[in-house]
Amino acid sequence: MAAELIVRASMGSISAWNELAPAFTRLTGHKVTVIQETPAALEQGLASSTSSDLIVLYGEPLERAITQGKLVAGSNTLFARAAVGLSVRSGAAWPDISTPEAFKQTLLGARSICYSFGGSGIVAARAIDKLGIAEQMKSRTVRSVDGPAAGYVARGEAEMAIQQVNVSKPVAGTDYVGNLPGDLHEYIVFAVAIVANSKQREAARSLIRFVTSPQAAPLLEKGMMEPATA
Repeated sequence: MAAELIVRASMGSISAWNELAPAFTRLTGHKVTVIQETPAALEQGLASSTSSDLIVLYGEPLERAITQGKLVAGSNTLFARAAVGLSVRSGAAWPDISTPEAFKQTLLGARSICYSFGGSGIVAARAIDKLGIAEQMKSRTVRSVDGPAAGYVARGEAEMAIQQVNVSKPVAGTDYVGNLPGDLHEYIVFAVAIVANSKQREAARSLIRFVTSPQAAPLLEKGMMEPATA
């Protein structure tokens, strides 16, 4: 019998689910509804037992949910990752980000830079800190709280943005210059897990098997992501 699965995920992996969910439905008949929420809302939903079958998390929030018993033990599985890079407004000259030093000079010459409070924002802040320019950039940094960081660039609210490629590229009016250079770059890796109160665990396990299968790789690539590596 076909199941109806609810997947809750942040903006960072939605481009993948837009491809994965319908493909899984065509293959199995199971209906998949993907709900986009902020990372904070995802954690709050787990705490309040909001109805869902699977959740997509990464890093510390995932570890906390496992420790608290909010997820089915052993179900958390890495399935996708995304590169992080710099965007500018369409028509603007592309800055040099070919090396960490070039990237540093580009940031120091920027009027403003935008990044999120999520995983890509952590990567951006860590890169800036590695370059030793955190203090210089503090007054020129805008944090995105609603929508992609590149959207702030498109609206003229920031000169440059740092965020995942799959979140940045679709933003009209902006260009994705490239990934962060050298050892400044880190992938954002996503895991999917079964929520402890799910009543559709077998179908949920089937979805996890699908999103980590070879069949999923071209779908992830279409969503500008790639299969996760351990």
